[in-house]
Amino acid sequence: MTKQIQIAIDGPAAAGKSTIAKKAAELLGYTYVDTGAMYRAITYKAIKSNIDMQDEDKLTNLLKETSIELKPSPEGQRVFLDNQEVTEEIRSKEVTASVSLVAAHAELREEMVRRQVEMGKNGSVVMDGRDIGTSVLTNAELKIFMSASVEERAKRRLSENKKRGIHSSLEELMYDIELRDKLDSEREASPLVQAEDAIFIDTTSLTIDEVSEKIMKLAKERMA
Repeated sequence: MTKQIQIAIDGPAAAGKSTIAKKAAELLGYTYVDTGAMYRAITYKAIKSNIDMQDEDKLTNLLKETSIELKPSPEGQRVFLDNQEVTEEIRSKEVTASVSLVAAHAELREEMVRRQVEMGKNGSVVMDGRDIGTSVLTNAELKIFMSASVEERAKRRLSENKKRGIHSSLEELMYDIELRDKLDSEREASPLVQAEDAIFIDTTSLTIDEVSEKIMKLAKERMA
C-alpha cells in the first residue's frame, strides 16, 4: 500500500506555490489547501467590516466567528466566506495590499494554524503558504521552499492581473512584492523562513511542468 503523505510548500509572494501545489495535488489525487486564500478571505471581510488592520483583538474575534471553506472545482479551488463565494473578490488590489498586515497578528495566526492543522492531519494533502513547513505541517514528509527573482515574480503577477482585468505596472508590482517579502520575513509571528528540512527550488527559469515533475519525483520517493 502506498504511504499517504503530507506535502508542505512554502515561499514568498508569486513564487508559483499555488499553481504548483494545485497541479501536484491533482496528479497525486490529494487534497489541495491554499492557506494564502484563507488569510485573504479574512482580510476581505475585515475591509468590508471597516476593521482597523492593526487591531489584533477585533481581527482575531472576527476570524473566530467566520466560516472559511476551500472547495475543489474543475476551474480550480473556490473560496467561500460565510457560505458566500469570494474566489475572485479576495484577489483584489485592496486585499493584496493589506493581507500581510492581517497575517502578521500572532493570535489570528494561531487560530488559522489550528484550522490548517486540522485540514492536514489525515495526510494526502498538499498545502502551500508562508509557514506550512515551520508552523502547520511540521512533520510533513516532504517540505519544499520555492522562490524566484523579484522581477520574475512581478511578471507572473502582472500576467495574473491582466487575466483578472486588474490594471498594474511591472514597477509597481516589483515594489509591492519586495514590500510583502519584507513584511512576511520580518514579522514576529511565524515569519517566512525556509524550514531546516525543506528542499529549495528556484523557479525563476523553470516551467510549471518542470517544477511539478521535480516535486512528483520527491513525493514518490517518500511515498515508497
